[in-house]
Amino acid sequence: MNLRDFDAVIFDLDGLILDTEPTYFIAWQKAAAQMGFDLPFEFFEHFSGLSYVEIRAVFEAQCGKHFDFDLFHMKSSQCWRDVVLHQGVVVKRGVLNVVARLKTKNIPYCIATNSPRVNALECLALAKIAPVFPHVIAREDVVHGKPMPDIFLKAADILAVNIQSCLVLEDSPTGVLAANRAGAFTVFVPSAFPVDLQAKALADLTLAHLDEL
Repeated sequence: MNLRDFDAVIFDLDGLILDTEPTYFIAWQKAAAQMGFDLPFEFFEHFSGLSYVEIRAVFEAQCGKHFDFDLFHMKSSQCWRDVVLHQGVVVKRGVLNVVARLKTKNIPYCIATNSPRVNALECLALAKIAPVFPHVIAREDVVHGKPMPDIFLKAADILAVNIQSCLVLEDSPTGVLAANRAGAFTVFVPSAFPVDLQAKALADLTLAHLDEL
């Protein structure tokens, strides 16, 4: 198969286009520490691909139902900006090459992310690639986020194509499950290791990076 076999390509954002997840993990750990919670870095790695609501639920389960998540969110947002202003936001290998090929072949594409729109747009702007991705479908655009298929079905609808003719690029098990449920051809580009074997089994193809596409 090649790109011409697909009517559209749908990208995840965090961990697939941008190497933002480590910056989130650092910020969350710092914010938790400011609130008196000593949580290991490995705790945050399980949040890859989860929505804001799901992350909130995990924190409350870990830290108690009285955990002030709104305060945590405010503190972690400031910690995150401190981190990215210091080290920037890295665009992952192969992303811009894939986009260039899609434009050459006139294949439409978009982002479908579990992140809120304001966060997604801020990350793209900080990475200086916001104009590259004019179409962003965010968490608030659907009732259910990943791992439910809604966000990919919405993306296909906006691009005016059938989801079964779409190529979805995902880095997390949550995203792979959502794409599989939607019926899209799914490419898994893992951002966490060891590679999740269930996600690999669900995906139609697994790559080390997007330049392999």
